[in-house]
Amino acid sequence: MKIRTYIAKDMRQALRQVREEQGPDAVILSTRAIAGGVEVSAAIDFENIPPQRVQVSVPVPTPAAAAVPVPPPLDFAALMPSAAQSEMGAELRSMRHLLESQLAQLAWNDLTRRQPAQAELLKQLTELGLTQALASQLVDELPVNIPFEESQRRTLAGLSRRIAVTGDVLLERGGRVAFVGPTGVGKTTAIAKLAARWVMRHGSRDIALVSVDGQRFGAQEQLKVLGRLLGVEAFTLDDVADLPVLLARLPERRLVLIDTAGMSPRDPELAARALQFGAVADRAGIQVCLTLSAAAQAGVIEEAADRFAVFRPTSCLLTKLDEATSLGGTLSMLVRTGLPVSYVSEGQRIPEDLVPARAHHVVTRAVHIARHAGATAGEELLTRRFGGIARVTA
Repeated sequence: MKIRTYIAKDMRQALRQVREEQGPDAVILSTRAIAGGVEVSAAIDFENIPPQRVQVSVPVPTPAAAAVPVPPPLDFAALMPSAAQSEMGAELRSMRHLLESQLAQLAWNDLTRRQPAQAELLKQLTELGLTQALASQLVDELPVNIPFEESQRRTLAGLSRRIAVTGDVLLERGGRVAFVGPTGVGKTTAIAKLAARWVMRHGSRDIALVSVDGQRFGAQEQLKVLGRLLGVEAFTLDDVADLPVLLARLPERRLVLIDTAGMSPRDPELAARALQFGAVADRAGIQVCLTLSAAAQAGVIEEAADRFAVFRPTSCLLTKLDEATSLGGTLSMLVRTGLPVSYVSEGQRIPEDLVPARAHHVVTRAVHIARHAGATAGEELLTRRFGGIARVTA
């Protein structure tokens, strides 16, 4: 353990010296005010330093040095830390965690005093459900000394600009689109709404429905019933490998909607199925639309987006907005992945409860849901999230 004392005119400069000389593993042992500044004692816990930071150089003997006696081998057991040293290291780590928590609390309190508008915006974005990184980026972009209401407007506008949308391209131009996603997110219902809207706009001659969902009981029959109700031809396949042959028989269909079997994001066969489907999609000119439930928890949405990325989706469709208690996780995922949103669905009515995605509408909906749910962010959460950032920008 290496202990050093630093003297600076304020705490910020003292902490900068500690980080520059001892690195991020340093532990603050004590602080006190002195004439003209502060005095900080810090220590580095060598037990915490990763092994790759320790370099061992082994000299290669030369002929001239052949007669030099070879030193005895090192006793590595003797170099291992003793029980007392291990206990001291544990105490230092505990002390470091406590001091970092206290510094974060002080930094957050200082931010709320110096920049109350910025702190309030971070609180509101946290209540919206956005990630810490995204909330910080949005607030950092704001110009200084603007009215709070204007800063709110600019923050939400900045969030809207980060969300990509496709517009109503699918129902205007058509295409061959396969809908993939976790089980139970509402792929078949979304297809029914899209098909009904197409028939209302273009008629039933230029559209076809295809189901390759042979796993869910009654899924293929459900799509056939939908086809009969809309006067649209519906096809069922047991193997995705048969898709190119079927689509070759339907060159005149402007819109082909393909329903696939839902899978768990953690299914061990997910990657293999995606590889097989990707080869078929490339041959048949099929686009992939990832269907996600906006009612899922933030972590579930993030995991589904990451794991289903192996299907190489070009857009996503959000369902169950009416069941969501927060859209922050969904918005954060969309910003992080850059995946464009095609349509959003809330409710079971066909075809009313599906509209083309509009970024500002989705953000406005997220604000409405957060207010209706009475979402709150306590001081402990805000300190844990933004205390470190506040300390850096202080």
